[in-house]
Amino acid sequence: MTLLSRIDRFNERRPWSHNDFYGGWVVHQVRSSDARDVLDIGCGTGNLVDRLRAHVDRVTGIEPDSATARVAAARFAGDDSVLIEQLRFDQLRSPRQWEAITLVATLHHLPLVDTLRELDRLLSPGGRLVVIGCFRDAGPIDYATGAVASVANLIVGKIKHPRPSDRLPIEMTAPTAAPRETLTEIRCAAAEYLPGARIRRRLFWRYSLVYDKAAVTADQRGTETH
Repeated sequence: MTLLSRIDRFNERRPWSHNDFYGGWVVHQVRSSDARDVLDIGCGTGNLVDRLRAHVDRVTGIEPDSATARVAAARFAGDDSVLIEQLRFDQLRSPRQWEAITLVATLHHLPLVDTLRELDRLLSPGGRLVVIGCFRDAGPIDYATGAVASVANLIVGKIKHPRPSDRLPIEMTAPTAAPRETLTEIRCAAAEYLPGARIRRRLFWRYSLVYDKAAVTADQRGTETH
């Protein structure tokens, strides 16, 4: 058995969510924006929704996978502050806007440019977009940070699972997809369609993006009324 196959076997028996690892950071970004009404796109089984609802007035979660959406809907049944809808992002035809929008390991499932444009439309003036995303490795920096992540992944997996597990946590059973865009391509698209967005490379094959949409000024409001 090769070293890589041994590592894969170890990881399979000690699964943990890289997305949940960043949940606290995402909640902090939302809270610091003072948003009270949040849209979580690709909410999965609702782990992030659960954390957000303790700090905001209302969370809407959308999830395209029917089985996963059912789990999330049942989880928050009876909570009027949470709405879970089973639909794809391109089926979200709402004319309304949200004060904060979150996407965790979701953006790479969607067409990048069209989605960035639509996210900007759905975000209310002065609102904040928070993304934890995945990207395609395409250079020595990506491969070097991936190697560091592989070692860290073994350590965290051992801490979380002192004893091997024979099943995935339910939050890790939703459909997955391989990233198409490199981090450079994502940076370029964000610079054009979300000017001022702040993007950072993160551990565990992730990046973060925070975009604060400009607020409507008094002069702009006056122009719109004439």
